[in-house]
Amino acid sequence: MDKLIIQGGHALHGTIDISGSKNAALPILFAAILPEEGVTFRNVPDLRDIHTTLKLLDVLGCQCTHDDHRATVQAGALRPEAPYDLVKTMRASVLCLGPLLARIGQARVALPGGCAIGARPVDQHLKGLELMGARFDLEGGYILGHCQHLRGAHITLDMPTVGGTENLLMAAVLAQGETVLENAAREPEVVDLARFLRACGARIEGEGSSTIHIQGVSALHGADYTIMADRIEAGTFMAAAGITGGDLLLRNCPYDELEAVILKLQSMGMLIEKTADGVRAACPGPLRGTDVKTQPFPGFPTDMQAQIMALMCLAQGASVVEESIFENRFMHVQELARMGADIKVSGHTAMVRGVDRLTGAPVMASDLRASASLVLAGLAARGETHVQRIYHLDRGYERIENKLNAVGAHICRVAEQA
Repeated sequence: MDKLIIQGGHALHGTIDISGSKNAALPILFAAILPEEGVTFRNVPDLRDIHTTLKLLDVLGCQCTHDDHRATVQAGALRPEAPYDLVKTMRASVLCLGPLLARIGQARVALPGGCAIGARPVDQHLKGLELMGARFDLEGGYILGHCQHLRGAHITLDMPTVGGTENLLMAAVLAQGETVLENAAREPEVVDLARFLRACGARIEGEGSSTIHIQGVSALHGADYTIMADRIEAGTFMAAAGITGGDLLLRNCPYDELEAVILKLQSMGMLIEKTADGVRAACPGPLRGTDVKTQPFPGFPTDMQAQIMALMCLAQGASVVEESIFENRFMHVQELARMGADIKVSGHTAMVRGVDRLTGAPVMASDLRASASLVLAGLAARGETHVQRIYHLDRGYERIENKLNAVGAHICRVAEQA
């Protein structure tokens, strides 16, 4: 198992290329089950979750390749079972459920795992698919689904769940008749999935709004599609510029999809602006405290909560973070406190009082975005920080230490002693 050793105190200056979006690539890769012809994807990030997804697609009967940010998937003789050994490592694996039911009318998918950031039930996925004609049983930790043929339905989600919207959207494109998704998630990754499906011949309208209309078609064809850039990786590097007092140019940065994050970083004193070459993120003066409440898009994303909290630790004055999406997403707080942060948690709210400096320490990552917050804190801390259990980090950031070292960070990846 690897860890990162970070020598803090170095301002970051230079250019970083933003990778393809993990959260967009995963559902789009599973959507490759739907077309009868092969599909090609570009700008695919080289991440642990991507490799897990391609392994699962292979088990399900797809032929896959992945090299130099390009992937191909050809759905062959599909098999219905997504085994626990793969699904347990990545919650997004449940996104094969809708495509399998749409293509072959059956699925046996292990209940999902992933980061330990709270309960993320799949009941909205199942309720929507049941309205479309599927039937489910739970047996031995597996979801057993079957249907003769999915039918269009009017589905109102209890909450704008991203995964539920994606699963139902994929199922609906091959269903008979029209499906209407009400209270749908509006995240850019959902929009990117709809764009891919439309490139394959799907009939979809309204993505990016709370109501999506899908007219089912009899079959989808192949496509050559480029995955959107990763807005969370871009936001993380903006935060890296801020916490180190640096000045970074982010190329291939999805500026418009980051409006809520950019506004908060600007309120903290950062300069973030579009340029002819990308997006510039700089911190010309001291950081100021701010208040953040995580919300579904277009609100402030829960996936940036831990990173902005790292900035708050060194900002002047007090800041408040209210986490309204996941009930267990403050596990990075105790690790930041080990580095000298002043944070008090009460329920779903954290009060952060800025301190003069953070001090390097051994810390342990509990989930993907918590890992990023600890890396950010280590970049600014005095002395040496050891970030352990970085396999979480590798699920969502492509060679983060290489990208940061290229702009002035001092980070070393080493194998931990047993």
